[in-house]
Amino acid sequence: MIRDEGMLEQLLTTIRNFVKNELIPREHEVAEADKIPDDIVQQMRELGLFGLTIPEEYGGLGITMEEEVNVAFELGHTSPAFRSLIGTNNGIGSSAILIDGTEEQKQKYLPRYASGEIIGSFCLTEPEAGSDAASLKTSAVKDGDFYILNGTKRFITNAPHAATFTVMARTNPQIKGAGGISAFLVEANTPGITLGKIDQKMGQKGSHTCDVILENCRVPASALIGGVEGVGFKTAMKVLDKGRLHIGAYSVGVAERMLDDALRYAVERKQFGQPIANFQLIQAMLADSKAEIYAAKCMVLDAARRRDDGENISTEASCAKMFATEMCGRVADRCVQIHGGAGYISEYSIERFYRDVRLFRLYEGTTQVQQLIIAKNMIKEITG
Repeated sequence: MIRDEGMLEQLLTTIRNFVKNELIPREHEVAEADKIPDDIVQQMRELGLFGLTIPEEYGGLGITMEEEVNVAFELGHTSPAFRSLIGTNNGIGSSAILIDGTEEQKQKYLPRYASGEIIGSFCLTEPEAGSDAASLKTSAVKDGDFYILNGTKRFITNAPHAATFTVMARTNPQIKGAGGISAFLVEANTPGITLGKIDQKMGQKGSHTCDVILENCRVPASALIGGVEGVGFKTAMKVLDKGRLHIGAYSVGVAERMLDDALRYAVERKQFGQPIANFQLIQAMLADSKAEIYAAKCMVLDAARRRDDGENISTEASCAKMFATEMCGRVADRCVQIHGGAGYISEYSIERFYRDVRLFRLYEGTTQVQQLIIAKNMIKEITG
């Protein structure tokens, strides 16, 4: 649901100009230095980008899901590292508190996320629990008015910069599956927390991940999100439903950027005395990419509107995430092909994007996990 068309267009124009004038010119700098410049981070704070989805009463802009996916379309036109920095504050880093947190937790943390004063991070994945998240081993043992946390979380986005971690931990070891898991909001300066070395990834330079290690980490009972044990996995799944829609939308934006670059290259590049855009096999790759982007955009927008209307969009979110991220990979491959040998050279942005977008099909649930979710939901509808 778009609340005010004029206000949304003003926001999108601001972001579009910021992407075009500030972010795109510095993509190469970020990739080379593996760091987002401090002045860019400050501009993001001033534009309110760290609090796009946080309600207005907590200092954010409070955009709806439909508005959020439109913003993601625009942010996708530049390096994923920029979105990744603000992404956890707007998504998985704050959503658990926003969805299931107590009012005290919301008052304490959401305004600081919204301003960009602090960065939140989401700790679900473990060395032995990735796609099978319900098998996580991190423990939280009650000790009076405290919990003692022990375990290791892996591939945690923004962990090197985070002030808080949303940690999924098992409070009831007798329950082996999802029912024994609770969610905690743990401050990064809590004794017992250490960070692993920053992961050296295939792509997405400037976006940092690492292990988060908890050793006898003692947190107050007030850190239990919502104040209730045993619902942490349900909280995580609600967070991921929203995140999957966002990643689907972002994949559309990145695909649009790659196709625009490839189209411009095809019009300018000449072979056999004419632009390669005149060749029908090039045109086929351009057309297939355009059609798939359009299809993914329609899916994402439809699912976002359904979520804003209060529908359960578990299936639709997985469909959109699966199709859009796979589409993005196909578009990246075609765009490298259109560039020919130039597409394999780092002078052209497609070489970097080709590596960057490979991650989209892995995080927030792999393509194969989305297939299982979709099929299980279909079967459940029939069998009850």
